[in-house]
Amino acid sequence: MLASTKCWTTALLLAACSAALAGCSGDQFGRTFGFIHDAPDEFTVTTRAPLAMPPNFALPAPKPGAIRPQEQSERAQAEQALVPQMALGTPASATSPGQQALVQAAGPPASPEIRTAVDQEAQLERPSQNFTDKLMFWRKPQQPGTVVDPQKEAQRLRENAALGQNPESGDTPIVQPKRRGWLEGIF
Repeated sequence: MLASTKCWTTALLLAACSAALAGCSGDQFGRTFGFIHDAPDEFTVTTRAPLAMPPNFALPAPKPGAIRPQEQSERAQAEQALVPQMALGTPASATSPGQQALVQAAGPPASPEIRTAVDQEAQLERPSQNFTDKLMFWRKPQQPGTVVDPQKEAQRLRENAALGQNPESGDTPIVQPKRRGWLEGIF
């Protein structure tokens, strides 16, 4: 009788322990016992502005929940990082002597009609096709330019470097286009 009571007590104790462990989900169990660690999100971590000595001691009392006046929004911080003149308080239109020298070294300014000129040249390069041209010349024209074989070109450059030659020496390997038959692509 004592043995059967001991078996029942052991079975009930095991059932209670298994029910308690089943109540812990896999994720929660790992977090409770320290098996899973959560790293902080590096994009939400922000730094606080350093404390500063007030200009006078007649400051208003702080209000709970109010935004700290010395902290800036993320947008203002990004603007200061991109445009340092804003951080220094100089107007954005003022250019430094270095910037002026860089603009002068770039050459004369581009014409305001440069986009129109480029568009007109592109239209001359690719004339429009009417219906009969599309019917007679149904194939798409080949792309302009020459296609370089990348593997052979890389091998040529490695060989030139190993031999101590100029990278420009030797012929550049190109991809030869396949010849197409008259009826290819129709069927």
